[in-house]
Amino acid sequence: MDSIKLISQNKKAWHDYFIIETIECGISLAGTEVKSLREGKVNLKEAYAQIQNGEVFVKQMHISPFEKGNIFNKDPLRERKLLLHKSEIRRLIGQTKEKGFSLVPTKLYFKNSKVKIEIALVKGKKDYDKREAIAKKDADRSMDRKIKEFNQR
Repeated sequence: MDSIKLISQNKKAWHDYFIIETIECGISLAGTEVKSLREGKVNLKEAYAQIQNGEVFVKQMHISPFEKGNIFNKDPLRERKLLLHKSEIRRLIGQTKEKGFSLVPTKLYFKNSKVKIEIALVKGKKDYDKREAIAKKDADRSMDRKIKEFNQR
C-alpha cells in the first residue's frame, strides 16, 4: 500500500491546458530542497518540463531555500532532472514534437518517503475553450443547487 502525501498541485495547468496524459516520475533533488518540500515551500505555477539531450528537466519550479540550510542551499529556480526510463523519454520526444504539445508538472508529492512529480502531456487551450469550461462549471453548480433544494422539500 502506497502512502501518498500531496505537497503541491498546479491547478492553473487544468485551467490553461487540455491534459492528454499524465506520467509519474522521480526528481533529482538536494537534501535542503527535500526539507523545504516537507514544509510545503514550493511553487509549480510557472513550471514546465523540457527534453534536452535525451534527458527531461523541469524548469522554473521554485523551491524556497531551507531556513537552516545556509551554504548547502541551492538556487531556488535551478533546473532539476526528472528520472524516467529511456523508452518513456523517447515516447515523450515523439509526442512533444507535434505542434502545440508540451510538458507541464501537475502534482508534487511524497510517495513512500520519496519525492515524485507528475508531469502531463498538454495541449494549450484557447480563450473560448476556457470560457466554455467556466460556463459548464457554473451550470453544473447551479444544477446541483437546484437538485439539493428540490430534495430538501
